[in-house]
Amino acid sequence: MSSKRKISIYGATGSIGQSTKDVILANPELFDVYVVTAQNNVKALADAAIQLNAKIAIIGNDQKLSELSSLLNGYDIEVFSGADAINESAYEKVDLIMAAIMGFAGLRPIMNAVEKGIDIAVANKEPLVAAGEMIMQRARETGSKILPVDSEHNAVFQVFEKDNINAVEKIILTASGGPFLSKTIDDVYNASIDQALKHPNWTMGQKISIDSATMMNKALEIIEARYLFDLPPEQIDVVIHPQSIIHSMVLYNDGSVLCQMGASDMRTPIASALGWPNRINSGGDKLDVQKLSQLEFQKPDFDRFPALALAYRALEEGAAACITLNAANEVAVESYLSGEIKFGQIIELNAYALETIYPDIANSSLKGLEDIENMDKTVRLSVREYIKTQI
Repeated sequence: MSSKRKISIYGATGSIGQSTKDVILANPELFDVYVVTAQNNVKALADAAIQLNAKIAIIGNDQKLSELSSLLNGYDIEVFSGADAINESAYEKVDLIMAAIMGFAGLRPIMNAVEKGIDIAVANKEPLVAAGEMIMQRARETGSKILPVDSEHNAVFQVFEKDNINAVEKIILTASGGPFLSKTIDDVYNASIDQALKHPNWTMGQKISIDSATMMNKALEIIEARYLFDLPPEQIDVVIHPQSIIHSMVLYNDGSVLCQMGASDMRTPIASALGWPNRINSGGDKLDVQKLSQLEFQKPDFDRFPALALAYRALEEGAAACITLNAANEVAVESYLSGEIKFGQIIELNAYALETIYPDIANSSLKGLEDIENMDKTVRLSVREYIKTQI
């Protein structure tokens, strides 16, 4: 019997998916790849399926099925298409799923896998922002382990004494500050897409890069951390750390501050999640501490980074507010990348959603996944209508 872990990669062609591929190829004796998925990038999906010797490849865009079939002709790889195929495949019993589908769209596969008690390496924070309580509760019931891949949450995970949680005073998420750290809100209001995508430390996809520039990425991480580590918002802090060397910290009641350090390379947290509870080769860059010259930290200014205040407000209001903030932000980022709105209007739209849209849906039922999906859809429609008619 094979001792390899059976793994599926949802979102195999994005930056996380590609780095996951690197980690698996660096440890071929440890993993068998079952399913790989992508939404539109057929060529990259076919290449990943071949390189990883996957059993199934699924393209989300139905119109690209024939192209995928052609690219994989002659290989012993089954091909499918569509959101339903992706969602249904998550019911297939594997040992671990890498959940890297961008945004809220990754929620349904995660929940399907949780229902089967499958361990999940969560790289896309939006599902936990929108449905964190539901995911974590069901995971506890089915035995599914939720392993964070975000560099900050993975750092906390590595030094978090879960069995000694009463000794935790707070977790401290580090933030680089993004490309506009030294700029004022007015300076960057009309920032170009190229400027906003130019992160100083990390190479990431477009959505997370824009979120980093607005600091919404850190805002969403605050909400995600609340559910991952079962801590109230007042025990979750953020500190600006421009070098991105310390990826996050945990402060204990004896005064100890434990941190995880590493290079700005997502292969490190990916290897941590895929190998857990063991350590495996990441195949990535390693930190040379002898070359470190300085580590800087500064308290974030909520007036300069209003996204952080929106996160704490959403947590105070509850699940519906978190869904609202996440959905509004996804629409706002899409609209910015398509040239419909200015950079500075992203946070304005998110604030508008919490101020105006959220009160109308605050008392809606959220008993199941469909309720969450319907609320997400309602917020998106409202934000798009506002952009169309008011901006």
